[in-house]
Amino acid sequence: MKRRELFRISAAVGLTAALPALSQAKAQAALAGPLQPPAEGKIPVAFLLSDNAVVIDFAGPWEVFSNASTAGCNCDPAFELYTVAASPAPIKATGGMTIVPNYTIANAPAPKVIVIPAQSTRDPAVLEWIRQASRHADLTMSVCVGASLLARTGLLAGKSATTHHGSFNEFAMEFPDVKLKRGARFVEEGNLASAGGLSSGIDLALRVVERYFGRSVARNTANTLEYQGQGWLDPMSNNVYAKRRVSTDKQPLCPVCDMDVDKATAASSHYRKRTYYFCMAGHKQMFDADPVKFIAALP
Repeated sequence: MKRRELFRISAAVGLTAALPALSQAKAQAALAGPLQPPAEGKIPVAFLLSDNAVVIDFAGPWEVFSNASTAGCNCDPAFELYTVAASPAPIKATGGMTIVPNYTIANAPAPKVIVIPAQSTRDPAVLEWIRQASRHADLTMSVCVGASLLARTGLLAGKSATTHHGSFNEFAMEFPDVKLKRGARFVEEGNLASAGGLSSGIDLALRVVERYFGRSVARNTANTLEYQGQGWLDPMSNNVYAKRRVSTDKQPLCPVCDMDVDKATAASSHYRKRTYYFCMAGHKQMFDADPVKFIAALP
């Protein structure tokens, strides 16, 4: 399964117009208070994986957590990391990477942080593990379209979340009871958090480090990684994706995910005197099954 196919799975008066987003970012950040680290020992972090797990979605946060240290060096990491899957069988991640999980959902240690990357599972047992493990975790976080897996548990109902910008439309249609935040780099609400696409997971992981140990430790972690991104300091820094793009005859967009398509090679459908082009066959199938739903969502 190709990565793009995963998108199917699936205060101040008188300020300039540029500042409301910053105010919104500060307000949202204020909703998520500090997390309390244990008096002693490391913080257990479970990475839930299944086939087609997107590597950067879990590898980015893995590197953040494995390099976070209150002692200022990675010789004394603050987090204990392990992978969890439905079974002990090797997992085929994107790009052909094979991973043997450390634990299964039947024997995994109780985590304090759960990381859910984009992946293809819809296993009811996995959903139930997320529900139960999240009850005692400090934080359950999704990355990219891992938000869809988290939403299927029902835990996001009535709450705010974000996902990869190419999945906004599908997510909003599939989970109307979740308040989708377009343009958010990450969203925090209670003991749940969601990151936008791919590299956004690095920023959310740094934000988690900050919530546990303060900004200095998080900044030292970013410096150790030679990571220059500043998205972890501004949850609304994906605002380039806040407004939906408009498809034109010169540059058509897939009506399902807003991805650019090449008319010369793209699959197409003709509906109500207009031709629609698709980035992949799966999205054409989704559109053809209920075109009115997707057309109604167009800007």
